[in-house]
Amino acid sequence: MATTTKPAHERELFGHPAGLYILFFTEMWERFSYYGMRALFTLFLVSATTEENPGFGWTNEEALSLYGMYTMLVYVSSIPGGWLADRILGQKKTVMLGGLLLCIGHTVLALNSELSFYIGCLFIILGVGCLKPNISSMVGGLYKPKDERRDLGFYIFYMGINIGGFAAPIICGYVGEKINWHYGFGLAAIGMFLGQIVYMWGQKYLRGVGDLISAKNEKDREILNRPLTPVEKDRVKVLLLSFLLIILFWAAFEQAGGLMNLYAQQKTDRSFFGLFEIPASVFQSVNSFFIITLATVVGSFWLKWRRKGNESSSLFKIAIGLIIMALGFGFMSAASAQYNATGSSAMYWLILAYLFHTIGELCSSPVSLSFITKLAPLKYASIIMGLYWAATGFGNYFAGKLGVLAQSMGDFEVFTGIAVIWTLIGIVVILLLKPLKRLTHGAEDGEGAVREAVAEA
Repeated sequence: MATTTKPAHERELFGHPAGLYILFFTEMWERFSYYGMRALFTLFLVSATTEENPGFGWTNEEALSLYGMYTMLVYVSSIPGGWLADRILGQKKTVMLGGLLLCIGHTVLALNSELSFYIGCLFIILGVGCLKPNISSMVGGLYKPKDERRDLGFYIFYMGINIGGFAAPIICGYVGEKINWHYGFGLAAIGMFLGQIVYMWGQKYLRGVGDLISAKNEKDREILNRPLTPVEKDRVKVLLLSFLLIILFWAAFEQAGGLMNLYAQQKTDRSFFGLFEIPASVFQSVNSFFIITLATVVGSFWLKWRRKGNESSSLFKIAIGLIIMALGFGFMSAASAQYNATGSSAMYWLILAYLFHTIGELCSSPVSLSFITKLAPLKYASIIMGLYWAATGFGNYFAGKLGVLAQSMGDFEVFTGIAVIWTLIGIVVILLLKPLKRLTHGAEDGEGAVREAVAEA
């Protein structure tokens, strides 16, 4: 009896398209490179030029301002990156281009000069802009509409991001802080080269995913040329409203790489039982560690929550995530109060804050990515995903501004303000949930029943 083998792009692994794991490992190494660089960024800038491992000797305010501007541009560049994919190259080729630009950027960043630092940052901005929105859209493109596996697929993809995010601050951070900053940046470059190799090797598993929508046939011409329907317009409206929540979320969350990173270095007792001092950059891995260990717990909670008939829409989860993340800043308020009283604060405040930030992120971020692929009109899929990452970028920019504000107003006042104001905003969204859900026109309806039937089979 003859046997047939499915083509590579139709194969599945652990119940998901094999292409998911190519994107998983590509993004894992890309995030290793990005978070390795991010863990060192502000610490390198404020390191004195007279030290054995010298930096630029900037003030906290200067470092936080550049950090906010740089990380904003990294994500805002997703808008032209999405346009490039939608109009000229397609998502798959634009991700390839982005990876090449990132390989160049991280390599140049490892060189020891101020000029190479800025040139490296420029290439990273361009590379992330090409890669980030389009690889996320490709994950959604692996699944057919209403496929119950889509949300779980994004959780798996999100795990790849955070495995890279966990390892990078420990490896790159330790080497950068304790040996040489530029060696740490160099390790980030090696990670990006590995990610690019995985993506190039795995093209056979991505056939038909992320290709350019052309006008070669009648169906494609209809998609490209027709105006948006009223339903699509309503869905775009609710997406734009959700982007405002995304800006607020990341404006608070991204204190991790700026203000909280400097706080760990300058105001936290990092002595481990008097045996050794933990490098400040290592605390950047705590968030990813909690994501890896808690992702399935949070996912299981939401599954049980929905089965009981409770509200479990994406907008609800985003609002709950915003509130939980905001409450985490209450621990930073306690840390700053302890510092004001004693001149130092304990490490556990940072860890507790990152725990709450992580739970909030798990409620909001993977769901946001999946939500966009459900609501975005096909002809604008990459551009809208680009707008999502641009919203993340604006959040990063405001994160830098909040960090600078803390230098004059005080850490306690800024941390407490975030905890209170962001919690109130999340509550307002929950109160407005019904009219907001009407604008989605049932984009998420029916998924739960299919998902339960599969789980019970």
